[in-house]
Amino acid sequence: MKKLGFGLMRLPCKDGNISKIDHQRVNGLIDRFMADGFNYFDTAACYHNEKSEEAFRICVSERYPRESYWLTDKLSLFMLKKADEIPSFFERQLETLGVDYVDLYLLHSMRKSSFEQAEEWGAIDFMQKEKAKGRIKHIGFSFHDTAEVLDSILTRHPEMEYVQLQINYLDWEDEKVQSRKCYEVAFKHGKKVLIMEPVKGGALANIPTDAAKLLSALDEKMSVASWAIRFAASLPNVETVLSGMSNEEQLNDNLSYMKDFIPLTQNEHNSALKAAEIIRKTIAVPCTNCQYCVEGCPQQIDIPKLFTIFNNYMRFNGMNKQDYVIRYAQAVKDKGEASDCIGCANCEDRCPQKITIRHFLSQIAKEFEC
Repeated sequence: MKKLGFGLMRLPCKDGNISKIDHQRVNGLIDRFMADGFNYFDTAACYHNEKSEEAFRICVSERYPRESYWLTDKLSLFMLKKADEIPSFFERQLETLGVDYVDLYLLHSMRKSSFEQAEEWGAIDFMQKEKAKGRIKHIGFSFHDTAEVLDSILTRHPEMEYVQLQINYLDWEDEKVQSRKCYEVAFKHGKKVLIMEPVKGGALANIPTDAAKLLSALDEKMSVASWAIRFAASLPNVETVLSGMSNEEQLNDNLSYMKDFIPLTQNEHNSALKAAEIIRKTIAVPCTNCQYCVEGCPQQIDIPKLFTIFNNYMRFNGMNKQDYVIRYAQAVKDKGEASDCIGCANCEDRCPQKITIRHFLSQIAKEFEC
């Protein structure tokens, strides 16, 4: 396994519709990825409005020998209503993926309450039984909670082999995400670490000028995004770093420095953390565009899109407001407006970043709705 994994969460799509994956373009991305010696793929049933696993079958499992790639999928308990749906959910996943086994199966988006649900529903026992059958090779979980909760889980469940964590230089010292603290807990327990959101949903590919200058002074040949992925990949015990590669440019850039990966020096590591201090002052909403909030919204509000508009508006101190009002109007043309929010908090329950979404939607409505 090389230290760059292909996250099937932000694939190229047609007509701006995340359900219409452009399989032809994905084929090209995957062929180049595999040709350069990379073979790790990560998906989940809920990605791309439940079309990501199908895209994996069409673009990978029907085109490449099973032994040529490593496949990670997830048990998304939030998609189920009761415990006895777990076996049929897993069967459907194998069928949709077009495989007889998955290399790694993760409990998806675990927090304290959801891990307790997994224990109560017998999800871990199910995973271990399937592992004994050979249909799951390794087990673990993806995690979005405090280091204290992670320590408790790993103490109770030493059988977990992998932990997938959100780690990037912006969240490294963040008290909500606790990237460093969670990483140190996983390291203490001797677990293999998989990294998600190394570029924070693309936010670390487009950073303030002062932060970009700080990093380019170290090596002007390296792209802005490269510092984020290399920061994560340089940590000991990290097996692979996921990147949601949406186009050829992103893929080519990632391959250029990950094919023959060189870890960051201590000075480069420290400079990335200094860049994080600059960036943090310009971000209004720490959204990664994961889309988890969208599916559960009864008002059909495209929350990540509205947050992107709001972040750009705030980054430039509210300049050219009318331009952003127009962008907002276009974004809500066939979707719910920010003011349509009924305060149900479904989105906040699903948000890995623990964003107070209702608060920001209220702010957005005040700024952009006439």
